[in-house]
Amino acid sequence: MPTAFTRTLRSLDADRFVRPGAAIASIAALLGAWAAWAALSHVTLRAVSDSARIEVDEAAYAVQSPMAGRVVRTYLALGKEVKAGEPLVELDASPERFQYREERTRASAVAPSLDALQQQIEAELQARAREQEASRTAIEQARATSRSAAESARFAAGEEQRLERLRKEGLVPDREYQRARSDAAQARTVAERDDLSASRLADEQRAKETDRDARIRGLRSEIAKLQGQVATSHAASERLANEIDRRIIRAPVSGRLGEAQMLRAGGVLDEGDKIAAIVPDGNLRVVAQFAPAAALGRLHAGQKADVRLEGYPWAQWGTAPAIVSRVATEIRDGTVRVELTIDPSRPCRIPLQHGMPGAVEVAVERITPATLILRLAGGLLGSPRNPYGNQGPS
Repeated sequence: MPTAFTRTLRSLDADRFVRPGAAIASIAALLGAWAAWAALSHVTLRAVSDSARIEVDEAAYAVQSPMAGRVVRTYLALGKEVKAGEPLVELDASPERFQYREERTRASAVAPSLDALQQQIEAELQARAREQEASRTAIEQARATSRSAAESARFAAGEEQRLERLRKEGLVPDREYQRARSDAAQARTVAERDDLSASRLADEQRAKETDRDARIRGLRSEIAKLQGQVATSHAASERLANEIDRRIIRAPVSGRLGEAQMLRAGGVLDEGDKIAAIVPDGNLRVVAQFAPAAALGRLHAGQKADVRLEGYPWAQWGTAPAIVSRVATEIRDGTVRVELTIDPSRPCRIPLQHGMPGAVEVAVERITPATLILRLAGGLLGSPRNPYGNQGPS
């Protein structure tokens, strides 16, 4: 049955009022939900740096050539673990080794001469001791003989005086007195001769000892001269040994070779040439450069951060957890240096190594979206620039 035209008009008028009301109600509900989210939920505001790098907490040691020379052997290999004192590069030390052997040979050649001179001194000392003993015996005998002769001379002199008194009294003939006088004179001569003989023996012994002491002094002087030559050779040997050792470039510390020059035997190094860089063993840290507006007054120790490393997609590998440890208070080259430590309490799947580049996101604060909108609006009204630098919500 066909519907009346008036009834159709009434249906159209009813639909005209129902549809706008439903749309308004939907919009109001949506705005209410958004307002509730903006007022009640929280978002994390992050400071971001695209210039970050994994480093060891100790500075890398640059290894330089201490002198110019030709390379004869190299042990450099990028990433190689080395110990302190381990050879890295050897420079040619052939002239120094030749001189070293020459000095050692010269010192060794002097040793037999020193032994011979020392034996001569021992022989001279022993001969002097024997001479002194023999001379002492001879002098004692000569003095004993001299004392005996002196006693005989005194007896002959006394006999002469006795006979002289008797001759004056006419009791003995003159011939007997003359004989006693001759005997006394002969006894005095023998006593004087024996005394001179004892003195001569003592003088001869002193002269012999003087000559022997002079020879011993000469031998000792020769020994001192040779010992000086040996000492000079040893000093030269030590100097050459040090020069040879200096031509072996060794690792100053234990660690891993983070840099290594491509050197070959026969190559030439100049003094001061850098041949390697050793990254010492230590704890890993993250060093990042932040914009001053994002760092100063907003970053501080203890804030949590995430490090995204190049070559390790975060969707597959995740991020390396870190904690802010130090924030520089001065601006250098337009950035602020921030140091972060790897957070051991959170898992990390990435095999961290020194030198890995990446980006850092630091959780600065948690705020509601409404507060963020108001803050951004105020910043835009006050300045055409973003007041938070390179940072945003997440």
